[in-house]
Parts: sequence; structure tokens; C-alpha cells
Amino acid sequence: MHKGILIAGGVLGFLAIILGAFGAHALKSALDAEALKTFETGVKYQMYHALLLLFVGSLPILTSGTKNTILYLVVIGVILFSGSIYGLATNALTSFDFKKIGFVTPIGGTLLIISWGILIYNFIRLKIN
Repeated sequence: MHKGILIAGGVLGFLAIILGAFGAHALKSALDAEALKTFETGVKYQMYHALLLLFVGSLPILTSGTKNTILYLVVIGVILFSGSIYGLATNALTSFDFKKIGFVTPIGGTLLIISWGILIYNFIRLKIN
């Protein structure tokens, strides 16, 4: 078990629940349906990756280095991907134009994809049937 990864997964999941509730209740009347759907996409991806970290942190078959690499990729990926999606979805509510930083969304998504790729690569390398 890797306590730091489990804590990070728990925090991301905790925040995903809070943001999901915020989107469903507080933002429901402030955003149009498309913006709400976009916001929900950010929440979903954050939760999926919270669960990934809980899984990775619990796996005894991965090295500490591999777990840490996945941790950093996921945390930075969620911040860039989901964070930018939250900003873009609520763009009409702020004075800052989040479209200016929309380029970070695919960077975050790429980091998330790489984290899954590293996990798959390590599973392929296992010496078990």
C-alpha cells in the first residue's frame, strides 16, 4: 500500500463529489444545459482517476517508482484536464476568459492517457498467467 497515493485518490474523489453536487445544485440555474454537461464531464473524469489512484495505491505488484509516476501524471492531468473543463463550463460566470487557457485541456488528457499506458505496460510485463 502507498499511503500518499491512497490519500490523493481519496481527496480527488472527495472533491469530485463536492464539485458534482455544486454543479447539480448551485450551477443548475446559472448555466445552460450544455455547460452543465461539460462541467459533469470534468467531474466524471476526476472521479474515474480518483478511483484509479485508489487502485494503484493498493496494488502490491507495482514498484513504488511506477506508483509515484502514475500519481504525478494523474494529479497534474486532473488539474489540467478537469480543472480547465470546470473553467470553460463556467466561463460565462467569471470575468476571466478560460478559453485563453483551453489549450491545457488536451495536455491534461494526454497525461491521463499516459498514466493508463504505464499501468497497462506494467501489467503486460508481469510474470504471471
